[in-house]
Amino acid sequence: MPEEEEEEQLVELKFRLYDGSDIGPFRYSPASTVAMLKERIVSEWPKDKKISPKSANDVKLISAGKILDNNKTVGQCSVPFGDLPKGVITMHVVVQPTLVKAKTAEKKVDEPPRKTLCSCSIL
Repeated sequence: MPEEEEEEQLVELKFRLYDGSDIGPFRYSPASTVAMLKERIVSEWPKDKKISPKSANDVKLISAGKILDNNKTVGQCSVPFGDLPKGVITMHVVVQPTLVKAKTAEKKVDEPPRKTLCSCSIL
């Protein structure tokens, strides 16, 4: 009986990728963190995709229109779904490689600050 209760508490999640394909569904404990989900996504990422994350830091998870924080738990993220019948919850995955972030940061440091000039003439 305790095994059934534990199984009922598990949350079933799948992760929708940019091209409409999915990773999962997998079952998670409500105590699992978003960071743990991201690690699983990176490890399960299909090898045939043009865009792929190098690490969990490259992944953003979106659920119910909100980007999820790494330190939040699945239980905290699934609160809006509590009244829904049992089923698979879909979270959207966005890949934002850190290389792009690094290049953008380098560019900002190397570029001199821009000055805005405005000239007005009143006749």
